[in-house]
Amino acid sequence: MSRALLDSLLAGTLRDPDGAGFLSVPVASVIIARDLARKAGDLIAPLKLGNRVSVVSDRQTRAVMGEAVCTSLRAAHDVTEIDFDRSPHPDMDAVAFVRERAQEAEGIVAVGSGSINDIAKHAAHLTGKPYIIFGTAPSMNGYTSVSAAITERGLKKSLPSTAPRGVFLDLAVLAKAPRRLIAAGIGDSVCRATAQVDWLMAHLLLGTKYREAPFLLLKDDEAQMIARIPQIVAGEEAAVELLARTLVMSGFGMTICGGSYPASQGEHLIAHYIDMLGHDFPLAYHGEHVAVTTTTMAALQEAILAQESLVIQPSTDTEQEFVAHFGEELGRSCWQAWLPKRIDKHRAEMLNRKLRADWPGMRTKLKTVGRSSAEIRRALKMAGAPTLPSEIGIPDRFYREAVAHACKIRDRFTSLDLAAATGIAA
Repeated sequence: MSRALLDSLLAGTLRDPDGAGFLSVPVASVIIARDLARKAGDLIAPLKLGNRVSVVSDRQTRAVMGEAVCTSLRAAHDVTEIDFDRSPHPDMDAVAFVRERAQEAEGIVAVGSGSINDIAKHAAHLTGKPYIIFGTAPSMNGYTSVSAAITERGLKKSLPSTAPRGVFLDLAVLAKAPRRLIAAGIGDSVCRATAQVDWLMAHLLLGTKYREAPFLLLKDDEAQMIARIPQIVAGEEAAVELLARTLVMSGFGMTICGGSYPASQGEHLIAHYIDMLGHDFPLAYHGEHVAVTTTTMAALQEAILAQESLVIQPSTDTEQEFVAHFGEELGRSCWQAWLPKRIDKHRAEMLNRKLRADWPGMRTKLKTVGRSSAEIRRALKMAGAPTLPSEIGIPDRFYREAVAHACKIRDRFTSLDLAAATGIAA
């Protein structure tokens, strides 16, 4: 059924559960199969990337798949290789590196996973070039999204970017990916639960837009994926396909909504805070950060939903406090990003009236879409993913600071904001 769901979505024949009509996505082709690098020329032929293409990879992804992709493409294309010496950080400098070297290209082909995909995607967006992605690991859900997680002037942002014309995930390559990357992909999948609770909470409390469509896409695969985590981490290709399709569908959910709302909420804010300010910590993958922060957010949401009533207090934060905490440039940038959701006295009174009238019903609805922190922790432990900050080398003191201040880095209202405004801790 799930493969049929994906095919129906790509064909534009899947009904939109949020209204009349059908769901549509700008991606023409998604193939999850074996032996795709050798067929790269045939796969991209219908996608009209042009004759001159730039292939973006790093040292590892070139060895795993990029060299074979380039060999296949050279049969019918003029290929320029853009290689990073090591796994690049997804920031505007890396985007500029690709833009400069792809000036003569008509299309961009990315070979990699998280960082390579985000960098190439945003470079394609800024230059108006089409791009496709050959994924090398089931490590994150950004392959099919229209946003890229890019650091700009020290602030991690979700920037509008070009959708790929094609997404090609070779099961043999995915199954042989480092186990940490596979566990990271599971981490980036189980956060659906905390992200949906946050997004629905903001909708019920603040009236922000909310859609069911992204979660319809995950309905068939998510539970099966969690049940088969032992087989996924063992590299069984049929199980790895479940994880890959879950990540693809999660990305499509973001694309349908025009933003990362259904898959990136409070847990990602904490992860972004760590990425922005945790420069001296050991290397950890995005999905590993998210595994830890999802465990934290699930516990925090449980603490909030255990309350019979909530009372919101107005914010006392000042721009000077932001600057003192984040530094001059980043502090002022965060202040401007956070201001739209600031709770002043008038707004607190309005929200408290709503909570007095509607909180019991809100609690019931929110409890139906989440997963317990125990269930999330158990799934992540099966995957070999971290659930504690110490397991990825993050000191407890810094992590507590991240949880307390992550809500200040952007305007998305999550359970982090609700906890801060009501004095609740996990």
